[in-house]
Amino acid sequence: MSAARKLLVFGGISLAVCGMLYGLHYAIFIEHQTLDRLGGSLATAFVHGAERKLPDAHVALAAYGATKYDYARQVDVHSHWIGLAMLMIVMGVVFDSVGFGDRTRYLIALALLVGSVIFPLGVILQTETHGGAFASVLAVVGSGLVIASLAAIAIGFARQTN
Repeated sequence: MSAARKLLVFGGISLAVCGMLYGLHYAIFIEHQTLDRLGGSLATAFVHGAERKLPDAHVALAAYGATKYDYARQVDVHSHWIGLAMLMIVMGVVFDSVGFGDRTRYLIALALLVGSVIFPLGVILQTETHGGAFASVLAVVGSGLVIASLAAIAIGFARQTN
């Protein structure tokens, strides 16, 4: 087994475990409180709207929007980590068929692993900074690495000469 295959398979397994543990932690300790805040802020907005207290209704809707923003990113993080991990494992199984040299395949595998880690990490950091530049740049760079790696893999499969 080549170093690139090992990196993809074992990196993918590690990333899947991390994603599952994060999802378990979120489901046990955070999700129910988040869903309670979502429902509560939305109900409060409707009550204030019915009472014609529009400024209070807008505040409650803003709270709902902020909570929904965090909730969507929390769920996305664990699903992206697991999905990218599965992709890495599948690619690792057939990676020696990619029509590049060992060093190039290793660099592609490393870029895929790094991108698969930092893309969801940037997304989760967005919940802390709500649109902060560093978190957004990290997510964009990570997703760019994943896209570039997958494009290189596709080119490598097209180049294979078996």
